[in-house]
Amino acid sequence: MRPSQLYILNIWSKGFCSKSEKGVSWRVFLFVFLSTFLFSSKTFSQEVKKDSVKRPKIGLVLSGGGAKGFAHIGVLKVLEEAGIKIDYIGGTSMGSVIGGLYASGYNASQIDSIFKKTNFDELINDYIPRSSKNFYGKKNDELYAITLPFSNFRIGIPEALSKGMYNYNLLTSLTRNVRHVRDFNDLPIPFLCIATNIETGEEVLLNKGNLVQAMMASAAFPSLFTPVEIDGKLLVDGGVVNNYPIQEVRDLGADIVIGVDVQDDLQNRKGLKNATRILVQITNLQSIEKMKGKRKETDIYIKPDIRDFGVISFDRGEEIIRKGEEAAFAVYEKLKSLTNESDFYKKPKLKVATDTLHIQDINTDKLENYTKEYIRGKLRFKPGSTITYDGLKAGINNLNATQNFSTISYCLQPNGDKDNLDLVLRENPTQTYLKLGLHYDGLYKSGILLNLTHKKTFVKNDVTSLDIILGDNFRYDLNYYVENGFNISFGFRSRLNQFNRNVTTSLSSVLNENPNVNLINVDFMDLSNQAYFQTIFVQKFLMGGGLEYKYLKINSPTLANEDNIIDKSSYFSAFAYLKYDSLDEKYYPNSGLYFSTDLQTYMASSDYTKTFKPFSIAKAEISYVNTLFRKATFKIDADAGFTFGNTSVPFFDFILGGYGYSKINNFNYFYGYDFLSIAGNSYIKTGVTLDYEFLKRNHVNLSANFANLGDDIFSGVDWISMPKYTGYAVGYGLETIIGPIEIKQSWSPEMSKSFTWFSIGFQF
Repeated sequence: MRPSQLYILNIWSKGFCSKSEKGVSWRVFLFVFLSTFLFSSKTFSQEVKKDSVKRPKIGLVLSGGGAKGFAHIGVLKVLEEAGIKIDYIGGTSMGSVIGGLYASGYNASQIDSIFKKTNFDELINDYIPRSSKNFYGKKNDELYAITLPFSNFRIGIPEALSKGMYNYNLLTSLTRNVRHVRDFNDLPIPFLCIATNIETGEEVLLNKGNLVQAMMASAAFPSLFTPVEIDGKLLVDGGVVNNYPIQEVRDLGADIVIGVDVQDDLQNRKGLKNATRILVQITNLQSIEKMKGKRKETDIYIKPDIRDFGVISFDRGEEIIRKGEEAAFAVYEKLKSLTNESDFYKKPKLKVATDTLHIQDINTDKLENYTKEYIRGKLRFKPGSTITYDGLKAGINNLNATQNFSTISYCLQPNGDKDNLDLVLRENPTQTYLKLGLHYDGLYKSGILLNLTHKKTFVKNDVTSLDIILGDNFRYDLNYYVENGFNISFGFRSRLNQFNRNVTTSLSSVLNENPNVNLINVDFMDLSNQAYFQTIFVQKFLMGGGLEYKYLKINSPTLANEDNIIDKSSYFSAFAYLKYDSLDEKYYPNSGLYFSTDLQTYMASSDYTKTFKPFSIAKAEISYVNTLFRKATFKIDADAGFTFGNTSVPFFDFILGGYGYSKINNFNYFYGYDFLSIAGNSYIKTGVTLDYEFLKRNHVNLSANFANLGDDIFSGVDWISMPKYTGYAVGYGLETIIGPIEIKQSWSPEMSKSFTWFSIGFQF
């Protein structure tokens, strides 16, 4: 019994006993019992409360800073090493992305692995896999260096460099465990992030809805990523208004706040060397001043030394992560004071949910120009399908590749044990584009490409494209195409090609008439018009056919003819083709297979040479590319062709030689021989190329090719004999915005001289 209790008991016992010791003894006993019980109970409860003091709730604030936000990962690693359990997270911009992943269940080492595996060049450029583009799209997207909106004879500027779909797809897959969470307080760690209403300038707190969409909005750096629409508000990077949401984290219930500040300090004019730095400086003008007060409110403030890095220094991620670790270790004793052995917390690795999705239904808003069938045809899966996240990503990429939608967002809604895919699509208001390109090669010489592309010229799904090529040789290419997905699509193409070139031994019939001539300077013009149909066959092959009108005009001042004309005939033909293309890139592929087979029957001609008889040409080409080891690839290719029916017109013979030009008719590359220097009505050719990317976008390669070529070589066994023609080349290539810049040194044992070829830009 405590002294205070004894003191009170003594007083009361004396008082009672003074009256009647025997009569009140039971009362004294009762009072003593109750007093002892009450006082001891109260004291016991106080002691229990003192011993069970609750652990303070710890909040984490992660600021924005672009690539500098990698430092957050380093800080998280140290927090976990110190055994600190984070109870609330608030982030802005990159801080919202890393914070959102941490809140969804990943630990620091997992997030580190995720970011090291991410290709940030593809993320920033919103990379669309080549496999997501249709055959028409592949052709067009590999021609132009610059694409600009064009309306009312005025050139526009794109809304942003990227729509952010690469990032959206990536984050959707990463957050699959919490894909049905709509209140961010229900995440494994309660979370919020900040965005800016670009129309009003107001701060927008995001703590409900689609987690991926919220992170995307908070990180939508102006001019780099397009704004994100949420609940009717057009949102951009939250760093514009609140780059360090400390008060919001305290409002969640945090007793102690750890803050990580990775935003830039203000720079002088020497540091403001590009548009990105100027935009960051504008954003920082207000946030730097606000940070002075917020820093004082932060219990443990961590400021990594990342002055030598920029907001787009994604290639230096590992260095930035180490800077975050160093800054956190500088306050390690303070961090350790927040925990003890009994409170030590080790965050477990997140066990990522299954990659399989069961799509019960696909929901979209009603669109003005595109039907549900069109959307589902592009997705390539239907309601009731079982797909993977890669399958979902591929479908979204197919939609994005059409360029018919300015905004694409989606979320997965629960439907029993399955998911509904809710798609939000905004049709692209831009229907006309101006595109530019630049090219040089040894055949067509220099050329500047101007393209005008217009959508919905006559019907909803059509595209009209006109290429005008100005330079040493004027050319044009007009395309009209109506795409119907897996249904039959239609098109029309008109193309003019012309060049002047010294051609040796390529026009055999003329040379036979002039045995003393071994060099012919040729003016060559080819005007072709095609009407065709095509469709997707078994979801991978392109199958089509059509009719062609071709006008050839070939003359040469070398000849002693009266008008120097070799041919000026019109030709009418029918054609069919089957193609397959899974190459991941056209110019420097790392993997994939390409296959093409063509059959063309020439039925009639105006017959300037008076020698025409109907004939047919069949040809096939196959290429296989694979990676030997990191950055080293090999390519094996083979192609062959022959004529049948009657004797062919020599101007449609297979003509080989040179490299880097846009192929037409039956022209083809061949190392070791000059442009268009060997010909025959049948041939077989094989080749191999080894390519090594020794620096980013810098390639060295070694190539060899072998061929048998002549007239009717398949009528005997000549085609399987030792190669009659061989050639080799060593080259260097640089990937640039205008296309590859290449130089090749080529030679052949059969030739007395070697050739040096330059090629600049995408081929057209």
